[in-house]
Amino acid sequence: MSVKSPAAARHGARPPVWKSLLKALPFIFLTAFMLLGGGASRDPRQLVPLILTFALISVLFFRMVHTGRTDRYRAVFFILMAFCFVLTFITNLIEVRGSMALTEEDMATGQTPFCHMVIPMTIIPAAFTRTIIFPGSILDGFANIATMFALWIGVTLALGRGFCSWGCFFGGLEDGFSRLRRKPLLRKIGHHWTYLPYAVLGAMVLLSAWTLTPSYCEWLCPFKAVTEFEAVTSTRVLIQTIMFGSLFAGLVVVLPILTRRRTQCGLLCPMGAFQSFSNKINAFDIRIDREKCTDCGQCIRVCPTFSLDANSVAEGKTRLSCTKCGKCVDACPQGAISFHVKGTPVGHKPERARMLFLYPAFLFLVVFGTGMIQGALYRIVLLVTTGSLIQ
Repeated sequence: MSVKSPAAARHGARPPVWKSLLKALPFIFLTAFMLLGGGASRDPRQLVPLILTFALISVLFFRMVHTGRTDRYRAVFFILMAFCFVLTFITNLIEVRGSMALTEEDMATGQTPFCHMVIPMTIIPAAFTRTIIFPGSILDGFANIATMFALWIGVTLALGRGFCSWGCFFGGLEDGFSRLRRKPLLRKIGHHWTYLPYAVLGAMVLLSAWTLTPSYCEWLCPFKAVTEFEAVTSTRVLIQTIMFGSLFAGLVVVLPILTRRRTQCGLLCPMGAFQSFSNKINAFDIRIDREKCTDCGQCIRVCPTFSLDANSVAEGKTRLSCTKCGKCVDACPQGAISFHVKGTPVGHKPERARMLFLYPAFLFLVVFGTGMIQGALYRIVLLVTTGSLIQ
């Protein structure tokens, strides 16, 4: 007896190519307008990365529409975006500053790009003190505070915690490492650990409000190891630097490889915990049709952020921490799990609900990722043509 693939179980036969193309074309045209609206450079070193990036976006979105699989093609772009971000960010820093290290002068003059990870630690102090506790610029420069807040608000209203799988370039790093093994070596992680991010969130918000400093940035952020960090000029800074490297190695690289889960996202990240509450206010969620579900547990095993357990499956929904990556939707052998528009019957026209979600979700992924991918491709072209990643 043949077993249908999850996509086939959910959608039946694959639609004709022309129908999928019609669904994808509006998004492809919108992407072309975004990339070419300001005019294309005639420099081949800039033009080639632009063409390759546009081709990648178009192919991935079409395949996502045509095959009915969401996570497979989301992950390609999401992971590539993350690693391209690291390459682009580091080379830009070295080009501009000469190193990844921040000096006191850089911080005093607001030369630090604003990081979305610190948003929960800035909102409450800003409300009480009218002070932004981050050494960045409000309106000027790359990744200024106003622009990043505007992007974050837009993604949050549209996707809720989907931000963490469709916008957060840091999440793509651990997502990538979590896929290096076909089977996990470490399967069992205590359910109580999934509450740790909320404790970290509370502690960091209170500490930041008390000290008027971005405490998470100063002590716990693993991604300082691959972005920028304070120049080591004291024992305190040395300890902080060691912590950044250790947390990155453990939570972003080693544990994701061992567990096939996004352990930093699911077990530490205060920004992720903060975003979880926004799942209550956006229009989309993931639901389980209990009439189709056989309680096989496959969705629980594949969920990268510990957002499904036996209780939530029995209730026909995900936990508050769901990032809407679509991995459980792709994996369900009965097609019982689907994207859902709140206020509509569960399982009602699931493909229409999925498409309504995909348009804004993939659009935000493109907004966050195209510059990073183009930048990395430009650096590679530069390396091939000049022998250096740095101009």
